[in-house]
Amino acid sequence: MARTRERGWPPTPEPLPVAVVDNHTHLETVVGWVAEGWHGPDEGATDTGDPPGLAAHLDRAAAVGVTRMVQVGCDLEAVAWTDAVVRDQPRLLGAVAIHPNEAVLHAGVHEVAPDGLDPDPQARHDAPLDEALARVAAVALANPRIRAIGETGLDHFRAGPRGREVQREAFRAHVALAKELGLALQIHDRDAHDEVVDVLARDGAPDRTVFHCFSGDAALAALAAERGWFCSFAGPLSFPANEALRAAARALPAELLLVETDAPYLTVHPHRGRPNAPYLLPGTVRALAAARGADLAELCATIDRTSQQVYGAWDDGL
Repeated sequence: MARTRERGWPPTPEPLPVAVVDNHTHLETVVGWVAEGWHGPDEGATDTGDPPGLAAHLDRAAAVGVTRMVQVGCDLEAVAWTDAVVRDQPRLLGAVAIHPNEAVLHAGVHEVAPDGLDPDPQARHDAPLDEALARVAAVALANPRIRAIGETGLDHFRAGPRGREVQREAFRAHVALAKELGLALQIHDRDAHDEVVDVLARDGAPDRTVFHCFSGDAALAALAAERGWFCSFAGPLSFPANEALRAAARALPAELLLVETDAPYLTVHPHRGRPNAPYLLPGTVRALAAARGADLAELCATIDRTSQQVYGAWDDGL
């Protein structure tokens, strides 16, 4: 008899000894995650099979030591959602931007990229790129709980030649905005390490620059350490084949390390392929501690201090 693949929410992990911050999560997608087979009678779902709501996700995360999060909105709809939710949820701070793949669509570029997919513009992409960027700037300026510009950067896997030009233009605009407003910068870097570093070198990186879901090797990690850039590690750190990523994590000083889920994507091993949420961050933290041979409690405390250094206080009483 064939074994049925599990697709619901993974079980709750053992709590961390010291609270940490999920440096990058997309909760608007997590709470709307209703794809067929990805909800049901798993732990955390209701008896009707509905996925848990925002408050339930926040409580489930807090129960395992993930007490605060940076909610990332990187399309116009998610920017508006993030602007609203971080005002009401003391456990959340926000980051806003136009994702590099969104920027291509706002610019009206319709080319097949190395991913082989045809562009699929939505109604929100009717806004020209400069208008979309202006909306991001307005939200970041008006809301004191928006503490970062991101995720922005370059994605060469999902952009052809013209798309890459647009991504670079948008990335530079976000870098300038982060510096103008004194905010942190969260970088999306997919198959574009050298080009991302080139933009940062030419334009000047913000004081608090974070490589979200760090995917580089030990050489890029060493460069980040030299320039004081923060590197945030997600579920792929735990994948058995990713020894080069673990070597990169060992190349960084502890005070430049952050952790994230990038939920609902990149679920930690052994739950890869199932939906992700902030309550699963302890698996990545433990993978990071194991890769570095670090004491788990000390690493958690360092990550917590660094998170507040990058984003400021949550003022949540926790």
